[in-house]
Amino acid sequence: MSEFKADKIKKVKDALTTCTMCGFCKAVCPSFKSIGWDSAVSRGRMIITYGLLTGDLKADDSVVENMYTCTTCADCVRRCPSNVDIVEVIELCRSDLVESGHILPKHKAVAESVLKYDNPYSEKVSVVKTLGIEPRKAKIGYFAGCTATYREKKIAAASLSILKKLGADFTTLDEVCCGSVLQRIGVDEKESVRLMEKNVEAIKALGIETLILSCAGCYRMFKIEYPKFVDVPFKVLHMAEFLAKQDLKLKPLGNVKVTYHDPCHLGRHCKVYDAPREVLKKFPEISFKEMKFNKSASHCCGGGGGVRSAYPEEAKDIAGTRLDEANFADVIVTTCPFCVANLTAAAGDRKVKVIDLTELVDGSL
Repeated sequence: MSEFKADKIKKVKDALTTCTMCGFCKAVCPSFKSIGWDSAVSRGRMIITYGLLTGDLKADDSVVENMYTCTTCADCVRRCPSNVDIVEVIELCRSDLVESGHILPKHKAVAESVLKYDNPYSEKVSVVKTLGIEPRKAKIGYFAGCTATYREKKIAAASLSILKKLGADFTTLDEVCCGSVLQRIGVDEKESVRLMEKNVEAIKALGIETLILSCAGCYRMFKIEYPKFVDVPFKVLHMAEFLAKQDLKLKPLGNVKVTYHDPCHLGRHCKVYDAPREVLKKFPEISFKEMKFNKSASHCCGGGGGVRSAYPEEAKDIAGTRLDEANFADVIVTTCPFCVANLTAAAGDRKVKVIDLTELVDGSL
């Protein structure tokens, strides 16, 4: 049986008593669209959390699965007429489940990798050595993030190339995992704070005034989560925000139809909608069209919240829905390596190309 700590009980109780079970969340929940059961929609997860809180439910496999098929996209939060922070409740519940010994094998492996190697991919080589640029004193720091460093490497390479072409005074840094993966899974808060402190100290040691990030998840951590636990004495920008302020001389893309996918962590969580679109407008004669669901109403790619690692089929189904919405486009541009990875994996034989904004800019700069 799961037992919430005293400091969590009030938050959870307030949320549970505020939720009216109206079902507005049902219309937008990406995992519900894939799974089809009420237990896999936000109000269902609220009921499960209530059952765990009161002791009426045991944390069996079905309970754990329903709490971990949530992508934490926060579209339910946007739609909730009672203003319940459903994502916070789900993550509090997850942390309680993990503390009670209920952790999915894939998530356990990821957590152990972060604890051992400071990245979720069990990579033994540091970010600095992988990127091939040694840290130095500079005004701008580039935080690549684990996924752009070790998996979606083109994103980190394009970002570094852009900074060089623009003549920026920048440096890499001795970064470790930002802690996002541990927070989404529900691992002990102390471990996330350890990573936060390590990153901030590395950034401060180089005299960095502005930190630029490729990953929407890392950006969300530095903008929202880090200030809750550590002092952040530098400016934090996503690469899209940085590029929007630059005088970019870009070549035309040619006869291709382009659309943009808003990552949940950059969009709904951090409210960054305009900057990526401002960058796209810098391309001469671009043929750009929005998807029906965009900006705050953008649908999730399915790659977040630990869903892709534990439930890849559900993640693929969710991505398929988003790809269907972009069936008019030749190119889907986004600003998150997780979105690139999940949408690309689900695309299969579709002719559409999924690309990060930095890659698009670097190829035309």
